[in-house]
Amino acid sequence: MGKHSRPGPPNQPSRAVPRVDDGDPLAAYTKRRRPPLDVHRRHRPLHGGGGHLRPSEPRALEEWNGFSYEFAGTAANLAEAQKWVNEQSSGTTGGPGTGTRGV
Repeated sequence: MGKHSRPGPPNQPSRAVPRVDDGDPLAAYTKRRRPPLDVHRRHRPLHGGGGHLRPSEPRALEEWNGFSYEFAGTAANLAEAQKWVNEQSSGTTGGPGTGTRGV
């Protein structure tokens, strides 16, 4: 394998460069603003550790704003946090626990 060759099958396009739609001049910009792995909402344990551990502890809720994840509220436990993550409509800005932002 050469110094500058990319790994993987030669018949697949590189994933390093985003595909650009010729009809949309902002397609590359729009693709860069997508969240990592297309996860718009996520939850994290308040006291660290794995997300699946200690399901009765509170969780911090985070939402993608186009540039980074920002705090959206708290959930009392893992089940509440998963319910918030899986909601289709995000009509409220706060989480189910506090409803406060920027704390």
